[in-house]
Amino acid sequence: MRRLRRIVRWLRGNLLAATGLGMLAVVILAAILAPLLTPYSPQEGFAPLQPPSSAHWLGTNDLGYDLWTELLFGARFSLLLGALAAAAAVGVGWALGTLAGYSDAAGGVIMRVVDVLLSVPRFAIIVLMASFARPGFWNLLLFFALFGWPPVARIVYGHVRSERRQEYVLALRAVGVPARKVLLRHLAPASLPIAYARYVAEMQHVIMGEVGLAYLGLGDPLTRSWGMTLSHASRYQALLISDVWRWWALPSGLAIAVTCLALVFLGLALEPLANPRLRRWAPAGVGGDLPERRPAEELPKERSVAMERGPSASGTTRQAMQPPGTPR
Repeated sequence: MRRLRRIVRWLRGNLLAATGLGMLAVVILAAILAPLLTPYSPQEGFAPLQPPSSAHWLGTNDLGYDLWTELLFGARFSLLLGALAAAAAVGVGWALGTLAGYSDAAGGVIMRVVDVLLSVPRFAIIVLMASFARPGFWNLLLFFALFGWPPVARIVYGHVRSERRQEYVLALRAVGVPARKVLLRHLAPASLPIAYARYVAEMQHVIMGEVGLAYLGLGDPLTRSWGMTLSHASRYQALLISDVWRWWALPSGLAIAVTCLALVFLGLALEPLANPRLRRWAPAGVGGDLPERRPAEELPKERSVAMERGPSASGTTRQAMQPPGTPR
């Protein structure tokens, strides 16, 4: 409850986060409650190219499908793909980046793989793979996760490399705390705020990537998604010389824009967590177990854990913290 109150208090003081979260919540609720917001099923057909009316709020397309129903059920596919693919990419990138940042041996191998994957344009290689693979939800999820984790690993790697030189990490290692415990209990949680911020950005990339693939004709034609609605509308020859585009292409385009704008707002609000240069304190309630970042002049002169254990441990800690070449 205390953490929830901190999150609510932070949202009240952060207009971007509150706005983005509110917009995203509306889209998610519309997707969840889709069967209650429309009386029709996505496969139910009617007369083609009907204009908006009380029976069909957004009219119908050239095949007779209700466009309001397609908009609601399309949100399910786009949001679910974005959420799962972003979670897979960020999870793998966070784990491998943390391991690479702490272990020099593992870091040498992992970061070379990251360099190779980052040297290839991500969307171009996804288009190439999607053109040879069968279009479908799980294939798209695999493609976006496979090429989405390297940027996350690169950022987390740099953060962990910097964090492992901090005094508290050196003190823990000096008093004999196992490396695995330091990694799992201290360094990994310290890099979680970066994963939160990258998750929002990656979800936006996946949603836009699915729209791009569908527009290029690489999506599943049997799938109801915002991208497939735009792809189908673009193939209608009289789309731009009639009023059909107003109720066929425009609503899906606006839904994509609103969702991505909400994610941009959330990303900007969480950016101080991913970029320590933009913060002096971690936003309350978002960083989880991340300690507050206080200015150096406000830091109390606290004794380290090693000093608490006695003179011998304290001396060992001081020697471990001394730079090479310093006389002892």
